[in-house]
Amino acid sequence: MIEKRWFGTTADGRQVFAFTLHDGESSVTVLNLGGIVQSIVVPDREGRLTDVALGYSDVAGYESNRGRLGAVIGRFANRIGDARLVVDGKEYALACDDRGYHTHGGRVGFDKKLWSYGVCGDTLALSLISPDGEENYPGRLKVTVVYTFRNRTLRLRYRAVTDRKTAVNLTNHTYFNLSGEASGSVLGQLLTLRAEEFVPTDDCMIARGGFRSVAGTPFDFRTPKAIGADIFAEDEDLRRGGGYDHCFVINKDGGGLVKFAEAESRETGIRMACYTDMPAVQFYSGNGLGQNGKSCRYGPRAGFCLETEMIPNNVNVPEYRERGSSYLDVGERYDFTTAYEFGN
Repeated sequence: MIEKRWFGTTADGRQVFAFTLHDGESSVTVLNLGGIVQSIVVPDREGRLTDVALGYSDVAGYESNRGRLGAVIGRFANRIGDARLVVDGKEYALACDDRGYHTHGGRVGFDKKLWSYGVCGDTLALSLISPDGEENYPGRLKVTVVYTFRNRTLRLRYRAVTDRKTAVNLTNHTYFNLSGEASGSVLGQLLTLRAEEFVPTDDCMIARGGFRSVAGTPFDFRTPKAIGADIFAEDEDLRRGGGYDHCFVINKDGGGLVKFAEAESRETGIRMACYTDMPAVQFYSGNGLGQNGKSCRYGPRAGFCLETEMIPNNVNVPEYRERGSSYLDVGERYDFTTAYEFGN
């Protein structure tokens, strides 16, 4: 069952609606503003309902939305070095919206858009048209994100088509705190990442090429480890990110959805298993958080993100494109899925 309600009004007078997807006592609330996952409410080991997604209580919070809490990111998640995109030999200068590079779709990304919506049974579909030339990307891009919440599993299916060759890399930017969104730091929560390699960056966090093995580094989450266990270790890549803000290459045994991560709060007993058919995931430990949220102030590392994606900057690095290309041509379909399964 999906319940629709008015959530608020934007500064320019547009109506924002909240759609609550019910699964027994558990629920997920999604906004048509930015495709935002506004809450994820699941029971802890004692049966207490707990909201495990950071967010805001009103439209004003989401219109500023520093950190892009819960939002769909596009056209291109993560960073493109030098804000440079080349399509069939033609160079496009994208917005330099952060330290000389292009990040999360530019100045007005998909996280700031009011999406069209449709409800069919227990399925919510949000869609938008990104016109040719928006943020200087080529091609008219039609995007749909389909949300379902069944058996305590939030599933997001990302689809897109274009009328000119372009680049697209969609993700969701939910910050999770499995002890509850108002519980403080996530550094004690356990995380497993099924990844043998991660992508090093330069001082501006741009992936310029190459891979680094996680073995013997603070980036080794192949067995369960507290997020904060090694976050202050002496490591150049860790220093650059101010903590974890790195793309991990998912171990793939074949096609289809694979389990790439598991997380757990020892306080609440809430567990989360994550699945995707995308090739990589950006693990961000919320190092830059510092804002008033739904029921408290979120300090640094009050939540963590697992943003499934193509490897950042793959449009400029051929060896990254070998693991999955963000180029989308006419007649092709961008079609990927990510799922978050909750238990206790």
